Amino acid sequence: MARVLVGVKRVIDYAVKIRVKPDKSGVVTDGVKHGLNPFDEIAVEEAVRLKEKKIASEVIAVSCGLPQAQESLRTALAMGADRAVHVEVPQAQYDTLLPLHVSKILAKVAVDEKVDIVVVGKQAIDDDSNQTAQMTAALLGWPQATFASEVTVSDGNVLVKREVDGGLETVRVKLPAVISADLRLNEPRYATLPNIMKAKKKPIKKLSAADVGVDLAPRQQVLSVEDPPTRQAGSIVPDVDTLITKLKEKGHL
Repeated sequence: MARVLVGVKRVIDYAVKIRVKPDKSGVVTDGVKHGLNPFDEIAVEEAVRLKEKKIASEVIAVSCGLPQAQESLRTALAMGADRAVHVEVPQAQYDTLLPLHVSKILAKVAVDEKVDIVVVGKQAIDDDSNQTAQMTAALLGWPQATFASEVTVSDGNVLVKREVDGGLETVRVKLPAVISADLRLNEPRYATLPNIMKAKKKPIKKLSAADVGVDLAPRQQVLSVEDPPTRQAGSIVPDVDTLITKLKEKGHL
């Protein structure tokens, strides 16, 4: 049976209104509710389902980040992951952590844990990079199946239906492989209270970036973070002729 590594990220909760710091260096995170990235939650659910189908023998959750990232790892454990790996990143380095850094860490952990499948969310809702799965596959030299809306594993292959602009595309890749989860892949389960209690006793292995041989030196600099422009109020026009005239005046026609 396959062993599955699933990546999880702690992000600002999707229901929280994002506020930019006064110095424009980033967004306010102190005192703000955080949670497991929704796409990663879908990835965890799919990994657990593979284990329930007797396709996977073990599900390992991994996260890179601050000490608080253990909260998201405990959520993954409560959902059904067997154990977790936390690659702790200090605040100063976390502020400049890029998908490439995360991909290098995931690739190294995947090799060390001898996994057959890496599953991650297609993107995190805080930076929307959509890069980690692709770069992890490239670093490992494994095939990739991204934006998965359906996953079927059999005979050493993974059949994936993936969402593309024109509809659905079906691809088959050989194991080992990297998969990224799209929104419609599944409906994640709620962790029950007994499983939440059990998760507190499941092991979390702590590592540093140095332990996995990854240099976290920044590769880019954020110059400024700005609020989106305020949407201007609309106006009602009496007829089509007036509408066309206004559009011409604004240079839209």
